[in-house]
Order: sequence, then C-alpha cells, then structure tokens
Amino acid sequence: MVATAPASSPAGSDMPVPVISAAHNGAYWGWAGYRVHYVHAGETAKAQYPERPPLLFIHGFGASTDHWRKNIAELQSNFEVYALDLIGFGRSSKPSSGYSPQLWRDQIDTFIKEIVGRPAVVAGNSIGGYSSLYTGATCSADVVGVCMLNGVGSFSEQQVDTDPNPFKKAIGELVKTVVLSPFPSWVIFQFVRKKSYIRKTLEQVYVNKGEVTEQLVEDVYRPATDPEAPAAFAALFKAERGEYVDTLLSQMTCPLLLIWGDEDPWMDTYSRGELFQKHYDSIEEHHINAGHCPHDDAPAEVDGLLKDWVLSTVVGQSASQWVPLA
Repeated sequence: MVATAPASSPAGSDMPVPVISAAHNGAYWGWAGYRVHYVHAGETAKAQYPERPPLLFIHGFGASTDHWRKNIAELQSNFEVYALDLIGFGRSSKPSSGYSPQLWRDQIDTFIKEIVGRPAVVAGNSIGGYSSLYTGATCSADVVGVCMLNGVGSFSEQQVDTDPNPFKKAIGELVKTVVLSPFPSWVIFQFVRKKSYIRKTLEQVYVNKGEVTEQLVEDVYRPATDPEAPAAFAALFKAERGEYVDTLLSQMTCPLLLIWGDEDPWMDTYSRGELFQKHYDSIEEHHINAGHCPHDDAPAEVDGLLKDWVLSTVVGQSASQWVPLA
C-alpha cells in the first residue's frame, strides 16, 4: 500500500522527520519502518501491452528517482515504469545506521511484490546496478531481466590472495574510523554537498556536458539538505560489502544487459565486461560514448538499447513469467 510519511524517525529516534513532497508521479510506501519514495508511470502502456514486463529503475550513489526523469518520459509509452529511491537516498528515509546490500535487495524485492505486483526488469546505474544484480540473482521469481549501467561490484579473482600488511591494515581502519566519525564526516559532507562541487564532479563523469544542467545539479543537491543526510552519509561508507559479482552470476538465471559508458573515469569498462562474459552466458553487451551515468548522459541511445533488449530477449520468455505475484 502507499503510506504517508511517519511522524517520527524510522531509525528509532524521537526527532521529527520533515515530510518531503513526492516528485511528479511520485508516492510514498511504508516498508520495514522506513518511508520509501518511488515514481510510477506508464499505466496506459501496461493496458496496451500486457505481455511486456514493467521496468524498475535503481539509481546510483548520491542520486535518486530524479536521475531517471528522461528515461521515464521516453519509455512510459512502451512500458509500465517505476523508479525507486533506495533507503539512504533521495526522498526516502535516511537512517544513521544499518546499511547493507541485503537491505537494498530486500527493499527492491519487497517493492516488486507489494507495489509492482508482477515480475519486473530491474535496471540500475553504478551501485544501483549492483543492487539490481543482487536482486536478480537471489530473488529469481520476481526478476525477469537485469540491466546494469556501469555497474560496480568486485569479482573474487580481483582480490589479493595474500594477507595485507598488519600495520597498513590497522592504519586504514584508524583512518576510516576517524574520518567517518560524526564531526569529521560532517565536515566532509558540508564540502561535497556544495553545488559547485556537485557540478564539477558531474562534469568529470559526463561526456555530454550539456546534460549537466542546473536541474541535474539541483536534483543531486536537494536530498543532501535533509536533516538526516549527514549521519546517513557517514553510515553509508561503513556499509558491509556484498557478495562477489561472480558469486551472484553463478546464482542468476535471467538475461543480463550490460550498457557501458566507455568514458567513465572510474572504471575500465572493457576489462569489466570481459569478467562478466567469463562468468555468465546470457549477456547482451553494449559500449557507448558516455560517462559513468550513461542513462542520463546519452538517454536516447540507452532507452533504445533497453527497449530493444526487453522486447527481443526478455519478452521471448515463457508467458508464465507475467502472472501476478501472490
């Protein structure tokens, strides 16, 4: 069901939580004591094309449902479309602890069961790509396809076999503890949430600089002004690591679409693509001229690739996939 924002913090605090207005076509859903924001569009397409699965978009770190605005506007004429704010981001609750890949996987899977109501294609960018993969691999009854757009996540073969130097490990833990303590992390957060810093970062990871608009900067900046945001920022960096990507791929059975923005300064997309190909057979892969957020950097190209893949690969599966979830 759709729920209004609770009067008190879902993290157990007695401090009041401000009610943040939903985005256009947005609503709130109450889950596990949290206030979860999502966007929904494409009801006409659902009625017109009942054989097509719904699409569920999952944002990356620091982003929100707003980051999928262009894609929703384009794809809603062909699919029922949802976008979800993960706990800790966007207009959803931002608790001061408890973050993990399992939390987001459970959030996505329960959302599909309770709100979407039928198996979906889950598409995510960056950490949202990893969350999409995690859900597709471990909740196979609810996910009929996964799309990763510059998805992150480690492979087991990338890890160093030898034990790290004990001194370096201790120093690393100390730095992590100090930097992410309340006051230092608050100071860091005040810097990184500045609009000038947000714009500079976006311009570094976008190829099409014209897509870095005032609206985009504002969309990233707005959630950072929430009273809960500084504590959530520190807690997010302490989140436990999830399963290795190859472990998840060994459990997955649905088709996987990889879309890489090749100008991503944070990853070698071809090397990562080779690792995916090594560990999974049912893959379609595309490399395009875009940065870390290809869906917003080159939206028309990504929308076309996603649409074609869903219609040619995912819809071709058994019709039994589309029955409503119990």
